[in-house]
Order: sequence, then C-alpha cells, then structure tokens
Amino acid sequence: MKFDNRIAVVTGGGQGIGAAAVLRFLEEGARVAVLDLNCGPLDGQLAGLAHGSRCLCVSGDCTDADVMSAFFDRVDAEFGAVDILFNNVGQSARERGGPFVESDEATWRFVIEVSLLTAMRASRRVAPGMRARAFGRIVNMSSDAAFTGDVGLADYAAAKMGIVGFTRSLARELAPYGVTVNAVCPGAIRTRAHERLRPEVLARIVADTPAGFIGSPEDVASAVSFLAGDDARFITGQTLLIDGGRWMV
Repeated sequence: MKFDNRIAVVTGGGQGIGAAAVLRFLEEGARVAVLDLNCGPLDGQLAGLAHGSRCLCVSGDCTDADVMSAFFDRVDAEFGAVDILFNNVGQSARERGGPFVESDEATWRFVIEVSLLTAMRASRRVAPGMRARAFGRIVNMSSDAAFTGDVGLADYAAAKMGIVGFTRSLARELAPYGVTVNAVCPGAIRTRAHERLRPEVLARIVADTPAGFIGSPEDVASAVSFLAGDDARFITGQTLLIDGGRWMV
C-alpha cells in the first residue's frame, strides 16, 4: 500500500477532482481528511467501501480562516501530523465571469481568496511540521488557464499563476528538509462545472485539445498520487499540465 501509515488532507475534496484524489489516496492506504462546503457527493461514493472508514469528511468553508484552523486542529487530534496536502479547492468566477473591463473587485477578491489564499493558508499550517519531521508532500492545484490566458478568466488566471509562483518559492524553501512542493494544472476535465457549459463551448474546448477529448478527474488524481509518493522524491517546484496537450511547456 503506497500510502500506508500516511495522513493526507484534501481541501475541496467533496466532489470532482478532489473526490477522485480522496478515493485514490484511500485505495493506496492513506487516512484522508477532507474539508469542503458539501461533502455529500463524496459521502455517497464512500458508502459501502471498506476503506471509507479511513476518511474524515468535514463540512466547512475553506475560505474561512477560523474554519480551516479548527479543521486542522481536528485532523491533528484524530489522525495526527499531516504527511500529504493536496490544495485542491478553487474556482473561477463562473456565472459572474466575463470581460475584465466589465468585472468588479469583489469578484476578483473571491476568486483569489478561494483559488490562491486557501492554498497558502493550508500550507502555512502544515509546512512547519513537515519541515521538522523532514518529510512532506504538498501538491497545489493550478490550471492551464494560467498559461493560456483564456478570455473572461483574467482573475482566475492571475490566481492560478500565483499558485505557480507560490509553489516554486515554497519548494525552494522546503527542499533542504525533505519536503516537496509541486503544482498540477488541469485543462478540460469532466466535472459538474463543465456540465454547465454550453455545447458550443465544450466543442471549442475539445477542438483546441490535441488529444481530442475531455479528461476525467481520475486523470488528475493519478498525477497527484504520483507527486505525493516516494517515486517523486526528486521532483519539486514543478508544474505539471494535465490538459491533453492544449498547452505545452
């Protein structure tokens, strides 16, 4: 079991990519703690699974510093020190999105808070312990939107490129202590957010993807599992695009 005796935290793990990562960690032996506004979809997936008992699902707002602090206090008390952190939570402005010249600051602040500051806050909580124990894996969720600069996603692209810079700086700081920090950048992935896109938008995304199809949450979870494992011990500060070739570094 790849993650036997490891403790993993996944923010925003109630559905989509986060839930796929939770299931992958559990299958590979980890105990997993999840913080999400809505843990219902994940609870449904865990029902009947033998390893579901190794998952702690806490409903709460990842953008609330007090909620996140209380969550990590509970993880420490019930599970112990965190070995793996997947900073998955984040989102674009969605229905509030549009041209930057028509946008408002309240929307930017929300997008940056949920997509960047949550990762910094969670990392700040676990990094000292990882450094002291000379082991840790942090995987941050960015997006290929940071590189492609999609129209209508200026705030999201800014937040997700912020993740890339944060990842590189923290990786350099923690590397001497046996802690790796990497980022994953998904492209078009089948999630509930994609289900709300218009058919013509989805068709354009597929046409822009050399692989010719939209990926699955499991495609991202596989990469996260690799970066969180011992096989990736010499990989840090890297940004891995998982987008079927839409953007090539």
